[in-house]
Amino acid sequence: MPLSANTALLVIDVQQGLDDPRCGQRNNPGAERNIAAPLAAWRRTRRPVIHVQHMALDPESPLRPDRPGNAFKPEAVPAAGEPVFRKTVNSAFIGTLLEAHLRGRGIDTIVVAGMTTDQCVSSTTRMAANLGFTAIVVSDGTATFERTGPDGEHYSAEQMHRHELASLHGEFATIRRTSEVLEEIGALDPAGR
Repeated sequence: MPLSANTALLVIDVQQGLDDPRCGQRNNPGAERNIAAPLAAWRRTRRPVIHVQHMALDPESPLRPDRPGNAFKPEAVPAAGEPVFRKTVNSAFIGTLLEAHLRGRGIDTIVVAGMTTDQCVSSTTRMAANLGFTAIVVSDGTATFERTGPDGEHYSAEQMHRHELASLHGEFATIRRTSEVLEEIGALDPAGR
């Protein structure tokens, strides 16, 4: 299914603080590469790119605005003219003008990549769907961390990632790989080149 020229790429929380060892074990070490590829393709084809930056309120968070970890990773630094929506909660729609920005530009479809699959990516995607937007999540352009449940059971980062993608797919979003998304905007031929 080809994606229209007005499909926005929403890059969520690709920030240096998420490399902090306190975050725990992460899955998908190639996520940043798989975020950079569609970002370059969106820019090359002049499609809308939107960035989200988490401005943590927790005094211990590496994503606090006064900490170096708040900065974007090199693979996802906003280019001149690309809007950045700053949030303090999981959903990029809460406390920001993201919804108005999308509606004002007639954008009804978003492709979501970034961090973390089960928190900010999920919260934003679920809310986008509830607001009537079509959402596509880039499965290999997202990543998350291991978690421990309230009963003490440990869940690996890959388990958390796959579970969240399964939960989103078909209900809140369509899940696609980077190569599929690039093909859908005409940036790759069907052979993946």
